[in-house]
Amino acid sequence: MGTAVPSPLGAPSFPDVDALVIGTSAGGVEALLALLGALPAGFAPAVLAVIHLPPQSPSGLVEVLSQRCALPVAEALDKQPVRPGTVTLAPPNYHLLVEPGLTLALSQDEPVHFSRPAVDPLFESASVAYGPRVLALLLTGSSGDGSGGLAEIRRRGGQAWVQDPATAVASAMPSAGLALAGADRVLTIAEMCQCLTLATLTDHNE
Repeated sequence: MGTAVPSPLGAPSFPDVDALVIGTSAGGVEALLALLGALPAGFAPAVLAVIHLPPQSPSGLVEVLSQRCALPVAEALDKQPVRPGTVTLAPPNYHLLVEPGLTLALSQDEPVHFSRPAVDPLFESASVAYGPRVLALLLTGSSGDGSGGLAEIRRRGGQAWVQDPATAVASAMPSAGLALAGADRVLTIAEMCQCLTLATLTDHNE
């Protein structure tokens, strides 16, 4: 489980998934701008993202990402259905979870790894809701948050891509994920963008 799998881009493969879940922290705004900005309008899976945010003030992240992203971007609302082809962000001071009926839940349970929102609640709940039909991306960050959730996603048959720690602004988060859970692919942000874009183009050409 704890073995990293380096994966150069010879013939990129993209799993058949219903949801893409993303976790990040320090350096994450730039990573999300690059990654989500690369997703074409035809990208079908739901995209759910957690970035560690200050608890008290509006993040402004929806507005920033909306300027770069071809998909609709919004903060999550409690009990709303998961929306395919839409980027949904955890709001400040709330954990974001996916319920088994594919609705979203916001929680003010205790911080995880000192963070709320935290990555683990999203990843763990998505592993139950989607089973093998989820792809998790664990990106740059400065804590071990996301590692446990990444392990749960892989245990239930989902896929895990982890940012190459050598390319991360903060390597602690991807390094911890690799140490605990391993990964199906270890990629740079640019390589992730290429895989996601090619997958969409392939779907359109089939």
